[in-house]
Order: sequence, then structure tokens, then C-alpha cells
Amino acid sequence: MKTATITLKNPPTLYLEADVITPDSFAGKSKDEILALPVYEGRECYKFGDYFDIAGDIGDTPENTKIIVNGDCSKVKYIGAKMSAGEVIVNSSADMYTGAWMRGGKLTIKGDVDSFSGLGMEGGEFTVEGDGENYIGASYRGDWRGMQGGVLRVKGSVGSDIGTFMNGGTLIVEGDADVHIGTHQEGGTIIIKGNVNRRVGGQMVKGTIYVFGSMNYMMPGFKYTQDVELEVDGYKGTFAEYIGDLGERHSKSKGQVVYGKLYRKK
Repeated sequence: MKTATITLKNPPTLYLEADVITPDSFAGKSKDEILALPVYEGRECYKFGDYFDIAGDIGDTPENTKIIVNGDCSKVKYIGAKMSAGEVIVNSSADMYTGAWMRGGKLTIKGDVDSFSGLGMEGGEFTVEGDGENYIGASYRGDWRGMQGGVLRVKGSVGSDIGTFMNGGTLIVEGDADVHIGTHQEGGTIIIKGNVNRRVGGQMVKGTIYVFGSMNYMMPGFKYTQDVELEVDGYKGTFAEYIGDLGERHSKSKGQVVYGKLYRKK
């Protein structure tokens, strides 16, 4: 795998939309071609090279391309958006829409990410070593397609509305989460290893949610069924199983009603 290192030399005054920071955009191009790629600050279009320097080698395919990003990217949006292969490592925090609609490859953020990161994610491995804000792994506003595949792991805590309209994949939060977890969930798995506030699984139809820590309030649409022994993300223990949201529509499979499942570690 060839490695290209890009360094932010001119931090944006506003916010920089740089969806070109992907192996898909870099692969097969010369350094001059990459530096000429379009980025946006506010309404104005600029060249990628107006903000970043580049060094190293570029792969001929996305699968053969690794990008290391240096400098403070806390005002840079869309890093890794729609990437299908290869690897991106950001040695700082990143702004909104990081890893949005990601389809494959590996994306690592060494700091925090802002809201709507992992939006509609379809595949790949996305790791945030810091915290995340709101709507992580959720759907675009007005859309019903949230996270659909892949693994999104946040090693810190997150805000509200994560996993909204989630259809597939695995979303892991090693810290705490706020309100509205897995709202309208249609599939996939959400694991919260810390504490959650409330409104977990509201209007959930399918999928699974695990809560390791405390929960301030259980949604009234969930019903306790049994205690079960499970292994979840390397942890083995006893969980209380709930089905729900009982107030929602639920399909049948082999004559049995399919519910979402919520597990609380005992």
C-alpha cells in the first residue's frame, strides 16, 4: 500500500468541505492533480492545494492508497465521505460528516468528530478515538436510511440521536450516550458500554441495542422477557432481555412476530 501524507498549511476561516480526502479521489492521480481538486469554504470554490501540502506516494487504486492527515482538521468536513477502500488516518479531530456514506476501507480519527459522522454508513471500519457529537451513524435528515453496514466505534462518549433509522451494521460507543438512541431502528446493532440518558429504542422495529451502564428511564413500549447469558464485544455476562417497541408495526418470520431487542447488563 502506498502512503500519501497531507498537511493542513492554511486552516480555513469558516469551514472547509473536503470530500476529496479519500483514497478514491487520490488513487491514480499525480500530486499536482490532487492539489488541483476542488474544495469549498462557504460559497467559494478553491483548490485543495490552497489548504494542504502533500508528500509521499499515491497508489494506483483506492485499495492500494493510504492517506495520513496532519494538522488541526476540526474545521474540515466530509473527510472519508463515500470512501470505498484503502485507509485514512487523521491525527486530529474532524468536523461534521466524517465518514458519511462510507462503503469500505478503514478510517481512523485520533481525536473527536462532530455531528452526522458515519451518516448512512454502508461498510468498512470507522474508529473515533475521542468523542462524537449528535446523529452518529444516523440517517440524513428527512431520509429513512441510517447506518446500513460496517463497524463504527467511538472510544469516548457521544451526544443524542445516534443510530436513528439504523438498518444494519454495528455502532459501538465505549463511553456514555445522551437521549434518543436507535430511534426508528430497523436493524443492526448498537452497543453502549457506558451510561445512557433516556428514550432508548423509541419506535424501534428491528435490530438490537445493548446497554452496559445505567439508564435513567426505560421506554414504556418495552417488555421484559428473560435473563440471558451473552458475549458482547468481548464481554461475557448476564443481560436482561426486553422486546419492543410494542407500539410499532412488526413483521412476522416463520409465523413469529419479529421485535427489536434491548439488553441491559445486570
